[in-house]
Amino acid sequence: MKKKIGLLPKILIAIALGILCSLFFPVWAVRGFLTFNSVFSNFLGMFIPLLIIGLVAPGIGDLGKGAGKLLLVTAAIAYLSTILSGFFSYFTCRFTFLALLGDSVKALGDIDMSNSIAPYFNIEMPAFISVTNALVLAFTIGLGLTVLKGNALRDLMIDFKDLVMLVISKMIIPLLPLYIFGIFLQMGAEGHVGAVLGMFIKIILIIFLMHVTVLLLQFLIAGAVSGKNPFKSLVTMLPAYVTALGTQSSAATIPVTLAQAKKLGVRDNIADFTVPLCATIHMSCSILKIVACAYAVSLSVGLPLDFQTYAGFILMLGITMIAAPGVPGGAIMAALGLLASMLGIDGNLQGLILALYIAMDSFGTAGNVTGDGAISLIIDKIAKRK
Repeated sequence: MKKKIGLLPKILIAIALGILCSLFFPVWAVRGFLTFNSVFSNFLGMFIPLLIIGLVAPGIGDLGKGAGKLLLVTAAIAYLSTILSGFFSYFTCRFTFLALLGDSVKALGDIDMSNSIAPYFNIEMPAFISVTNALVLAFTIGLGLTVLKGNALRDLMIDFKDLVMLVISKMIIPLLPLYIFGIFLQMGAEGHVGAVLGMFIKIILIIFLMHVTVLLLQFLIAGAVSGKNPFKSLVTMLPAYVTALGTQSSAATIPVTLAQAKKLGVRDNIADFTVPLCATIHMSCSILKIVACAYAVSLSVGLPLDFQTYAGFILMLGITMIAAPGVPGGAIMAALGLLASMLGIDGNLQGLILALYIAMDSFGTAGNVTGDGAISLIIDKIAKRK
């Protein structure tokens, strides 16, 4: 039986091959791959509004369907945890990145994306609706699904979601390694790759330290609410963390997360409810990575870094994360539209963020599911008080 190569190894291979091939590929070959990147990037820009409508609307509809008070409380806590992680990431980046990254922060700023090595041709694919309008439409449809009694619109949106997921899993995700290969091939051919990789390594280390800090804070809060020892609780959830490192999927890790949450003392009926729900809507470590990657790129190329810009981005991203598809790299795929519309990050810069994000995808997923244990403790305590 042939063993499939995961997305992360494919991305790492693509980066290595892109750098290696840049040493000897002739310019005509580089232009060929840049042509593919141009077409793929334009397709992403056209598809992102459809992705938002197809994922966010059913996600909100499902969240509200049969919503009880406990569901709303769990969703609110998961959303609060997610956006607070985003703000923690923003302020950490704001006060540390410039000092810790040093000269390497200029690496992306020195890259001229409209340089002499250009694609052979470009196919324009304008989106039929803007990202902002797509979000408004998705929220409107999603909220409508929570109150409509008929199933016709719900069935239509579920079918549309399945179509979007099919495009993501069968087309976009498989082509991502080739897209990232082209980006690093271009950077290598122009002599920028060394500085960029140096920045990548520093950012990954900073993000990992932030992951550890967020998990400690989550369990300290859960311990204060539930009366449980936060450090013992965190250690109890480690099997879920390790499992998620291998699966790169919150959904695939649910059985282990569920078992460990019950070992924390969470009642069976509460754990059975909160763990599967939080596996979908609690994305604290994913948003942390996205904000950090976006901040690093924005800092490098001179895009706005003010709090107002990032506050709006984080609040909207927290909602969008609810609908993140359950595939490796799914959260960053759902965030691409907001990166472009709210932060001005698009084109090859999005490709670099994709590569950086996926390089830590396992750690983000592991952090998310481990934090689900902390939320389960809090919800169990709240339910006992009622």
